[in-house]
Amino acid sequence: MPKGRTRRTARIVSRLAGAEAARAARSRGRRPEAQPSPDAGKAERARHIRRTLEELGPLYVKVGQILATRPDFVPQYIRDELENLNDKARVEPFARFETVLEQDLGPRWRAGFQSIRTEEPLGSASLAQVYKAVDASGRACVVKIQRPEAHEAVLGDMSVLKTAVRLFAKAAPHFNEVVDIGAMLEVLFTVMHDELDFTREARNMKDARKAAKDFKRVCVPKALTATPRVLVQTFAEGSPVNRVKPDELSKKQRKAIAYQLMEFMFRGYFIDRRFHADPHPGNIIVSTDGKAHLIDWGMVGRIDRGTSLATLGVFLALAQNDGAAMARHWVSLGTATPWSNPSAFLQDISRIVPHWTDASLDELNFGVALMTLLRYSSQRGIQITPLTSVVGKSVANIEGSVRCLYPKLKLSTALHGTLRNVMRDLILETLSEEQAAQTALHLLGTLIHGPAQLQSSLTDLSTRQLTFQARNNLGDPIQAGRRHRGAAPTISLPALALGASWAGHRFCKKGSGS
Repeated sequence: MPKGRTRRTARIVSRLAGAEAARAARSRGRRPEAQPSPDAGKAERARHIRRTLEELGPLYVKVGQILATRPDFVPQYIRDELENLNDKARVEPFARFETVLEQDLGPRWRAGFQSIRTEEPLGSASLAQVYKAVDASGRACVVKIQRPEAHEAVLGDMSVLKTAVRLFAKAAPHFNEVVDIGAMLEVLFTVMHDELDFTREARNMKDARKAAKDFKRVCVPKALTATPRVLVQTFAEGSPVNRVKPDELSKKQRKAIAYQLMEFMFRGYFIDRRFHADPHPGNIIVSTDGKAHLIDWGMVGRIDRGTSLATLGVFLALAQNDGAAMARHWVSLGTATPWSNPSAFLQDISRIVPHWTDASLDELNFGVALMTLLRYSSQRGIQITPLTSVVGKSVANIEGSVRCLYPKLKLSTALHGTLRNVMRDLILETLSEEQAAQTALHLLGTLIHGPAQLQSSLTDLSTRQLTFQARNNLGDPIQAGRRHRGAAPTISLPALALGASWAGHRFCKKGSGS
């Protein structure tokens, strides 16, 4: 399969390259006054790239969606076009999917439904087709069926991309220092593996339903039956959020839904650390009773505690118009390269944060603005964890959806609305037995290894081999010593002070005859 996918990918990409070469040749053959405008040429190029990604398949569509949030290495005109990427695909006859139903649900699968609308699917994506049905109990439901060839195609494309990325990393090592494309793809591959197994999507829905219980206007469908390639779930009645008519809901309802959607997503980012990674308008169904139903839980992002806390710090700094704090938290999300310049990054952020703090959704695209930080940090030599791309994609998607409903929403207001609950849960987590055990293990390690490390540093001090390096809040080095013979360890100012205090204490004890 990988060899076949490699040839297919090469053929499609070669076609794109050929079209670009032909466009350039036509441009050279025209007289200056007949030349198309530069903007027209860029728009044509961007459309070709978007169509190529759609033709390549679901994995490449997801890659394009993430690239749409990466201003650090994708030009604006291409990002604008990539934002139009969707997972729609050609509609295939229902007969193509019957073998999947028979294999996963058994030969008598029809007995589980009173009816199923096989003539026209509710949706057709590159991974699956979705049909409306009525189950045996008379309940309206949705049947999601994976395309027969989807699993093998995605795995084959993953293999092709891994090879391409390895070659690129060797060809552009300096770029790879700042933008670890391989690690970014690994995060995407993990998410895509979940999408290929509908039993995982059913578990994601179950967890999301628990999280949504505290939100009156946010709902998640219930999974009724799940196999790796077939998912039956309750039907969400309503319209996609971008198709809600102006007179369908009151302004009060729109505002309430918008803020609760943002607060629900904040809970995912900062408390549960599991979140809907693809909440675009097609995945949010708004019903006439003023509720938003989040569907399609195949693509779920997961982040660790440290990344979650640092991301919360970025959002809080934005709400408080604190550029220095935002820069510190952003730097803590990544790794500084040998040529990084955190002080310049702070200056970059301090210039732009005041323009973002109190803006509403109709004044600023916060998801893209947040990812603009990636461009500044990359230029300053700071590599950011690939998980940030998944979070950034999710933020860009949810704010785009909410903007359709209530463009006056302010991100800072939404954050303040949920901050009390977030901080309460973080404090409870900190006081939990598990966290207490983690802290105890850290202290135990310090007690075991600390004296030996301190004695080694004092020995280096006595032989004049010690050097130390202090750093400011952003990680900039402050030279504070000179290295003498050989390699010397690095020690922080607090440790040096502790060492001097300990040495003085030992000297006093000896001097007093003890």
